[in-house]
Amino acid sequence: MGEAVAEPSTEWREVIEPGEGARHEAQGKAFVEMQGRKDEKFGTGRALHRKQLAALRATLDVPGDLPAHAKQGIFAIQNKYDTWLRLSNGGFNRAPDRAPDIRGFSIKVLGVSGKGALGGEAASQDFALINHERFSSATSEDFAKVVTTGGSTPGKLLLRVLENPGMIPQLKLVQAALKEPFSGFATQDFFSAAPVAFGPYAVRVKLAAASDQVNAAASEDWAADIYQRLDQGPLVYDFQVQFFTDEQHTPIEDAAQVWDAPYLTVGQLTIPRQHPEPAFDKEIESAKFDPWNALVEHRPLGEVMRARKVAYFASQQHRSAE
Repeated sequence: MGEAVAEPSTEWREVIEPGEGARHEAQGKAFVEMQGRKDEKFGTGRALHRKQLAALRATLDVPGDLPAHAKQGIFAIQNKYDTWLRLSNGGFNRAPDRAPDIRGFSIKVLGVSGKGALGGEAASQDFALINHERFSSATSEDFAKVVTTGGSTPGKLLLRVLENPGMIPQLKLVQAALKEPFSGFATQDFFSAAPVAFGPYAVRVKLAAASDQVNAAASEDWAADIYQRLDQGPLVYDFQVQFFTDEQHTPIEDAAQVWDAPYLTVGQLTIPRQHPEPAFDKEIESAKFDPWNALVEHRPLGEVMRARKVAYFASQQHRSAE
């Protein structure tokens, strides 16, 4: 999408509305209640993105010739980081892969050092990406209502909609997002869909697809598609960032707007040839992949990200995540 601006703006601001903390706590409680209902049916698991498809080892290579403004946090110097990846479907454990869904591509960068966004020393730098450039909701409130209601029975969902007809437009947006075509984890772009800090700047993150060779049968088994490709050789993705320019084109607090700004490649994520490892699968399934597991230089920004801090922590406590 062209070259990044020579010197991005540092004039971004977060806006915290009155009562936000209490709303986020209530949302976190609703997510855990939904998680508990799912646990009764499917066993202990995450509130969202319960169906782990693949646990993978990878490396993140940071070049040494980045522009000065891009040399921030883990991208400050040339380096090669070991990473863990968790590929997932957003829906229920038993849903077939071909079912409409939101797909997750979570990255845990290991071996980082520095102050953590949650205090203390950062143990890792996590990026939680999805196959959509934006969220269906500008704020967490509508998103939480739709997702926690959608996690109920069809009868309860209908009752909630009848009681709250204002939810209908939001449900339609979510339904449209679910129906967007998905070609596979090697051939699709993935996005943070909400901003994170990049030193003094703010960015959204994109992982550009490793291949343009679509497998028509991939939707029958997304994991099989990935491992079949890895039998042939490594998969290499461009790790890109999109810098904040101004509130009109790159709003911090509106997660439903696509940012209008160029991308800059700041690294390469390489998945080497490998096969499934049951013990590693189990380790990844029990691990935390949380955008707030981050360096201060890459702390999450905006209301949706602040809501995720509360909801992720509540969910992790509920499932006793390691």
